[in-house]
Amino acid sequence: MTSNSPAKPFNRLLLTGAAGGLGQILRQALQAHANVVRASDISPMAPPVGAHEEVVTCNLADKAGVLALAAGVDAIVHMGGISTERAFEEILQANIVGTFHIYEAARKHGIGRVVFASSNHVTGFYPQDELVDARSPRRPDCYYGLSKAYGEDLATFYYHRYGIQTVSLRIGSSFPAPRNLRMLSTWLSYADLAHLVERALLAEDVGHTVVYGVSANRELWWSNRYAAHLGFNPQDSSEGFRAALEQQPEPSACDPAARLQGGAFTTAGPFGD
Repeated sequence: MTSNSPAKPFNRLLLTGAAGGLGQILRQALQAHANVVRASDISPMAPPVGAHEEVVTCNLADKAGVLALAAGVDAIVHMGGISTERAFEEILQANIVGTFHIYEAARKHGIGRVVFASSNHVTGFYPQDELVDARSPRRPDCYYGLSKAYGEDLATFYYHRYGIQTVSLRIGSSFPAPRNLRMLSTWLSYADLAHLVERALLAEDVGHTVVYGVSANRELWWSNRYAAHLGFNPQDSSEGFRAALEQQPEPSACDPAARLQGGAFTTAGPFGD
């Protein structure tokens, strides 16, 4: 008996950071695009669901472990690492060394596509009244933002030297609903996140493309004019949450959340002083 199900574009996809908030969403969403999703994290994860999932614990700072983790996969969705501002030493291992290990594993295994979870904090020191795009000079607002800028440079290097194509997702604020006034501009719904990752995996000839991960909100700080070839067309908007969020107290004029795109990240740390 032959199956009438359409063939999936990938046999096996690797998802790092699968225990995180967005990783859990993508762990489910990616099953539409691969026969097997290999879900990995350093944190505890739910067990695999049937033969279409594999669960592997791996520390991204372990080079040999990451090399083994990437064996036999067709593409990597790299969501792993620390997603908030921390001391540089923590960021270094998880986000900088770990992302280097991901690209080295892709090179050694001949993996041609990486989807890299970058961040809007790569340009967090721009004022909120300035429209920014992928070609605007980067202004990282924290150690976390610096690590994502480094990851984007890795992606550029590995594309030009080894032909590994990457879509770097400068993710805004991805939650079930926007939580504050800033997120009226930065919110990315879970459905739009899944659509964005799908396009990052399936679009042809992306080279190294940088795209802002943001829904179709009314007031946007970021333009994706240089990423139109991805075919990312967000459908959701923060507008339905506006009335409730505008009941929150407005930040004072000296609060970075009122002036800078990176919000509170622009003043987090330093640590250990």
